[in-house]
Amino acid sequence: MRNVLDWSLVDGVVPAVLTGLGALAGGVLLARRSRAWWVQVVPAVGGGTAVLCLLLVWVVDVVWRPFPDSLPWRVVLWGGVAVFAMSLAVSSVRGLRWRRRVAVVLAAVLVPGTAAMKINAYYGQYPTLRAAFALPRADEVAFASVQTYANSPYRPQRGKPLMEGWKPPITMPDKGVITQTAIPSPVSGFAARDAYIYLPPAYLTSSRPLLPVIVLLHGQPGAPVDWINGGRLGQMMDAFAAAHHGLAPIVVVPDATGGDLNNPLCLDSKLGNSESYLTKDVPNWISRNLQVDRDTHHWAVAGFSYGGTCSVQLALRRPDLFPSFVDISGQREPTLGTRKQTVTEAFGGNEDRFRQVNPLDELLTQRFPGTAGVLTAGSTDSEYLPQARDVYAACLRNGIDVTWHEVPGSHTWEAWAAGLQLSLGWMAARTGLVGS
Repeated sequence: MRNVLDWSLVDGVVPAVLTGLGALAGGVLLARRSRAWWVQVVPAVGGGTAVLCLLLVWVVDVVWRPFPDSLPWRVVLWGGVAVFAMSLAVSSVRGLRWRRRVAVVLAAVLVPGTAAMKINAYYGQYPTLRAAFALPRADEVAFASVQTYANSPYRPQRGKPLMEGWKPPITMPDKGVITQTAIPSPVSGFAARDAYIYLPPAYLTSSRPLLPVIVLLHGQPGAPVDWINGGRLGQMMDAFAAAHHGLAPIVVVPDATGGDLNNPLCLDSKLGNSESYLTKDVPNWISRNLQVDRDTHHWAVAGFSYGGTCSVQLALRRPDLFPSFVDISGQREPTLGTRKQTVTEAFGGNEDRFRQVNPLDELLTQRFPGTAGVLTAGSTDSEYLPQARDVYAACLRNGIDVTWHEVPGSHTWEAWAAGLQLSLGWMAARTGLVGS
């Protein structure tokens, strides 16, 4: 069962087989000899589906605006295929013999299932059935099992990278672990969901080194588990650790929004005290509950989309805590959709209050010596690539040491995971893990 749950839903055999079955099922739904079927029913269902899809796009992108991103047309198209198939099934199931009726019902399940698989493959959100069913990963452990403290942690020579002189003990495991736990919010009062944490092999030894910390932020809509599932964080960090004698940063993925569709703008406002949670509650908890390098010069913040924007915000608001940042496919500014909507809903219409906490405005009025960052975006991301370039240019004008990377992909996990992986070596050097 474990092997079945871990089969890929993004590429490989399962998507190929499901695509073939979906095409066959579509043929079953369309297969009718009646002239009225082709002249009346199919065009009417197709037209109705098109109208419904356009209405959905208008409601989501214009009226509701649950997230700043527009619905990708590929997603809308596959959603339309699902609706079209189910509507055809409803239109044809009456009067059919039982065998044909069973075939139509099965087809009405297979085609939407194929469409859902295609939408998931576009985003890469659920790579396996285990992720789709929200089941714990095979490498996930209880947080209590890793809370013990090493009596004599390894400490590098002053001014030397951690990797220099480190010798992994024979008992060190080959891979790290994923764990999840609540991070309370006594300062901010922010209603946060459980955080996920990656602990590398070196942390799981009795002479663990004091490792640097990466606070990694998810997007909106989204949740901390997205980095575990879509971003395949465990596999990525294990690969990095394997190339560095078991050493890797400890990665803490806190809840940055408080709900799948919430958007607190990574600020303290009437939408929620997200900034205080991420800059006070989370760091305080890390220092008290994890055996880490407490020198915050060796800490970094990173994230994608909303989390990328948030990483820049936190780096500028708290350069003492996060002197290093990685912005993956972030926005030009924190937004609820438009500048006017953002200022109205979060700041009571006071644009001056918004400008005081908006990164591009802060970069015009303040200096950030010692701050450095990496900005990445997907090469085919027509919406977020230009915005990320604007932030990069603003950082350059300010004098911040920033690096720019374009990676393959659009506003999907293909680009987000690649952006983090490409930045790991830079963060390892910035946080004192390896030599620069």
